Amino acid sequence: MLLKELSSFASPLSQGQVEKLKQLTSELSAVQLAWVSGYLSATAEQGTGQVGVEAAAPAQTITILYGSQTGNGRGVANELAAKAKAQGYAVNLASMGEYKVRQLKQETLLLAVVSTHGEGEAPDDALELHKFLASKRAPNLENLHYSVLALGDSSYEFFCQTGKDFDERLSGLGAKAIQPLVECDVDYEEAAEQWQLDVLKGVKPLIQTSSASVVSIGSSASVGESQFTKQKPYTAELLVSQKLTGRDSDRDVRHVEIDLGESELSYQAGDALGVWFSNSAELVEEVLTKLSLDGDTEVTVAKGSLSLKQALIEKKELTQLYPGLVKGWAELSGDAELLKIVEDKELTRQFVLNHQLADLVAQYQVNITPVQLIELLRPITPRLYSIASSQSEVESEVHLTVALVEDERDGAARFGGASQFLAQAAEGAEVKVYVEPNNHFRLPENPDTPVIMVGPGTGVAPFRAFMQERAAQGVEGDSWLFFGNPHFEQDFLYQTEWQQYIKDGSLTRIDLAFSRDQAHKIYVQDRIAEQGQELWKWLEAGAHLYICGDAERMAKDVHQALLDVAVKFGGKTSDEADAFLEQLRTDKRYQKDVY
Repeated sequence: MLLKELSSFASPLSQGQVEKLKQLTSELSAVQLAWVSGYLSATAEQGTGQVGVEAAAPAQTITILYGSQTGNGRGVANELAAKAKAQGYAVNLASMGEYKVRQLKQETLLLAVVSTHGEGEAPDDALELHKFLASKRAPNLENLHYSVLALGDSSYEFFCQTGKDFDERLSGLGAKAIQPLVECDVDYEEAAEQWQLDVLKGVKPLIQTSSASVVSIGSSASVGESQFTKQKPYTAELLVSQKLTGRDSDRDVRHVEIDLGESELSYQAGDALGVWFSNSAELVEEVLTKLSLDGDTEVTVAKGSLSLKQALIEKKELTQLYPGLVKGWAELSGDAELLKIVEDKELTRQFVLNHQLADLVAQYQVNITPVQLIELLRPITPRLYSIASSQSEVESEVHLTVALVEDERDGAARFGGASQFLAQAAEGAEVKVYVEPNNHFRLPENPDTPVIMVGPGTGVAPFRAFMQERAAQGVEGDSWLFFGNPHFEQDFLYQTEWQQYIKDGSLTRIDLAFSRDQAHKIYVQDRIAEQGQELWKWLEAGAHLYICGDAERMAKDVHQALLDVAVKFGGKTSDEADAFLEQLRTDKRYQKDVY
């Protein structure tokens, strides 16, 4: 009974630790629970860790915190925790979103893994800690030793900015670095592994360990945790890749259904699916031909030997550039125009965003060896897609809404690697997948809570999952969808489903913005402005607000529209409106899944 009520009492434990404690004790009998209770009580009083059993607690605990938007940070932190435990250290592993910031002043050893999201922003689960460290409430940390691993993408302007912020602020508060800040690009694995080894070596002089076994509540593996991960994906079967947009649409958006078979992979509405893909053979052939390279040449990738052609199809990123590749190509080509571009960060950023390897090959001639090419290219990384289904309805399937990324440059068609792979895959094709949880994009715990969903284009995907989940659970709370796309007749994704939800009352209201169906363009942010008074009433009634889709423009424009609503209908000043939306985010009532 006490354990059932544990989470309702004020606790010094994080929510994650509470959950792990429940899991740890769930299999114990009443007699065993009584013994553990007495043991812990005596341990707390005596501080010895030895009460009727040979088990000595280490003098210190290593706290490992991660802030992760796509799961990479969590993966690195889990690996570090496993290595630390294997060396006998006590570990408190937690998401920054679950960590109680006031606990920071009590820490003596802190290892942080944090990614950077958007334009130098902290990931959702790191927002509160990031803000706390920058505030006047942040404590003196002269007793803390720490190290930070920063994850990022050098294609973006504010590379590893959040990690830099954490390192600077911890140092400024008096904490001492065990190891200097390590900045990792997209191909982070090797650098992350070296950092793990270095920080654990650096920890040794700072901590005293005993030879006895240690139970680490904070880092116990979660019950039901999937055996399939980014590193070990499940080979699933593609069931359907069906075009959703009309014949005359200027875009190809697919409804993709994948069979998870007997994998027992589970997901929640709001999660993402990681999809590994291979590059098209046609694209690889184009690159090899223009570079005059033999695809049968043997090369080494990740300590394995294979043909150059297979390496380019299966192992190397061809459809997304990064600054280091452009710089290396400029040096090999000696082209004055390209050399000028790489000297300017913004020009390089724009070039990276608007070109692929095949464009580099076509426009800037180089003499390059197979080994040089392989070394310049980054490894393929899986793409994450917001899941468009609820397991409550589709059971062992998972559905995606995928827009084929397509462009034309100098008369040649260019496609996105993963989207082309999924669009062209035949029924029965193998797809390597894994579930990436997104605990910061969840339906409210109370089913009666109103929800407002803003999802233009493929951003509507998770809201299809939300509605399936609510319908399956018989939820009758109010729900409101804002959806937009160019044309009503060609681009109204899942139109019949939304109409059915409206008809049966599952969806309370829907506001549509088809931008090209009239002389002046109308977007979802315009509909938000038009419905501002009603939307404000919903927010005052406790509604949760969700945005999914394009981060570059849409999410910013919608955010500004929400600020305007708070000023116009909430009677707030500009600063008060900012603070209001920030508080909604802190309270998990304003959640984003943007890309």
